Amino acid sequence: MSDDTLHELDLVLSINGRDHRAAVPACLTLLDVLRDVLALTGTKKGCDMGACGACTVLVDGRRVLACLALAASQQGKSITTIEGLAPTGAMHPLQRAFIAHDALQCGYCTPGQIMSALGLVAEGRATDDDTIREFMSGNLCRCGAYPNIVAAIAEVAR
Repeated sequence: MSDDTLHELDLVLSINGRDHRAAVPACLTLLDVLRDVLALTGTKKGCDMGACGACTVLVDGRRVLACLALAASQQGKSITTIEGLAPTGAMHPLQRAFIAHDALQCGYCTPGQIMSALGLVAEGRATDDDTIREFMSGNLCRCGAYPNIVAAIAEVAR
């Protein structure tokens, strides 16, 4: 038995309402499992240090930076990624609002922005533009679409 096999875990992760089984090294982050093992590539890898928010997903309804969360710690929890927002093909209201308000440019940060916004609205913190800006400050947009992102979130929060 190799050293690699000794450190592998058999995980069952509940992602977007479906159980996913994977044997992965114990040190893998949730982001790496989502993208590289399960091919759920909607969640983006940005800084890989928790500073940009591109990898934001919801775990039990709370915003989590997937690059900082060990996959092994997520067993028994409900994980939602951007792929889970439109399972029937109909866009989520936040997705529609981001398009209507032109709240995306290159689109790289958009999945993380939308997932963070979804958590923010669910937390009841999207009360005004200043509060939205404050609680979205961990999600960076290199294109500078911030005013439009705030407008999209404010529309859905109303």
